[in-house]
Amino acid sequence: MSEPSTMPVETRPDRSLLERLPPALHDINDRLARSFAAAGHELYLVGGVVRDLLLGRPVTDLDYATSAHPEETRCLGEEAGAESIYTVGEAFGTIGLVFAGVTVEITTYRTEWYPTLDRRPAVRFGDSLLEDLARRDFTVNAMAVHAVTGELIDPYGGQLDLERRLLRAVGDPFERFREDPLRILRAARFAAQLGFEVEAQTRLAMQELASELQRVSVERIALELNRLLVAPEPDRGLELMRQTGLLPVVLPELVPLAEDPGDRRHKDIWRHTLQVVRQSPPCLAVRWAALLHDAAKPMTRTIDEQGEVHFFGHELKGAELARKVLRRLRQEKALIERVAQLVELHLRPAAYDETWTDSAVRRLMVEAGDLLEDLLDLVAADVTSARAWRRREARARIERLRAHIRRLEEEAALAQIKSPLDGHELMAIFGLPPGRWIAEVKNYLRDLVIEGQLAPGDKETARVLAERWVAEHPEIIERGQQARR
Repeated sequence: MSEPSTMPVETRPDRSLLERLPPALHDINDRLARSFAAAGHELYLVGGVVRDLLLGRPVTDLDYATSAHPEETRCLGEEAGAESIYTVGEAFGTIGLVFAGVTVEITTYRTEWYPTLDRRPAVRFGDSLLEDLARRDFTVNAMAVHAVTGELIDPYGGQLDLERRLLRAVGDPFERFREDPLRILRAARFAAQLGFEVEAQTRLAMQELASELQRVSVERIALELNRLLVAPEPDRGLELMRQTGLLPVVLPELVPLAEDPGDRRHKDIWRHTLQVVRQSPPCLAVRWAALLHDAAKPMTRTIDEQGEVHFFGHELKGAELARKVLRRLRQEKALIERVAQLVELHLRPAAYDETWTDSAVRRLMVEAGDLLEDLLDLVAADVTSARAWRRREARARIERLRAHIRRLEEEAALAQIKSPLDGHELMAIFGLPPGRWIAEVKNYLRDLVIEGQLAPGDKETARVLAERWVAEHPEIIERGQQARR
């Protein structure tokens, strides 16, 4: 068990941190605080919520530690007005409460240790907040705020590490990571989420214990990777994984990409990949596709007689590789296929130029289907040239393609808008034979539909409006009568 630092525990009775909670969460906190205080139990906000309050980051849910045992927490949660309660984590001391769609988790003070190699902790309920904080992973996650007074408890210098933008393990990092090797990957994820550097000893422990991640289930690893990829600085987390030797354990399929030496004839593929991931929107499928879009380049590299480097078919090989990686990580089938198709198609939009006909663009639209927006986002991110004019040119090309697609979509939408009355109905209404006059009346009615003045299926109103319009344009009747003669 880690010992608190020699610095004094910071205790600051100041409700200013609690006042930073969004109104709905502030109300829930007050209700819970009153309920637990009346029962004589301690209740502290802990972990990520405290860190994010101090950083000014958005807070959407609440996590607490308490001196109350789970059965007491259930009762006190009900008294505070929880709409539903779940007890999946009760064996580990955690009770889940839901207030108007907001999830709250309250965990009894506890200590834990890992007697076996499967990461399953043995848990003992405790009576001390400091003992509870000692079991946590990083100092920035080992702070607490009293739910009533707002007092900040910081036994490991987490607030100072926040100011330094530093990620540091609680106590001995080797001990923390051996307890739970997933914390090694969580360090990379938090670096990506917070934009923090990793303290030297913590980084050394990551590197020396990287192989311990083999003890962790692929599902837990996949979840951390997903969180890392949609973080604000995914490239920071990925590069940290490379530098600390996590890639061979977690993403061995990317090792050839990360170790590719490159040369003066083509860009550094790993650096390019990191930049594409960073530039792509924080959508999980797009970020995975950005990470894997060039992963097959090392295995498809060829050099022609002129010394030019080519990667023929890397998009097809890359799609196969994407499926292999994501299946091994047991990701959802829909995500696997979406990522693989994005990788396979990522070269297509980049080839767009003014010679593309409407039919060529429509073909791309049909092939991409509901992937189209993600595909365009990926291709827009896949521009990392050091030359500003090339970046501008590539961005302009994608914008022209987007405009071309919008035009075709608008035309297709307009083609679907019709007059509520067809030609047969108009001939019956006016007693006239077929002729150009029908198109004129239908166009008039269609324009009213486009302008929102007539519902697409409102035949009765359409009849009234058509009769009125034709009465105001007698030349329509004359043309219809001429058609009869």
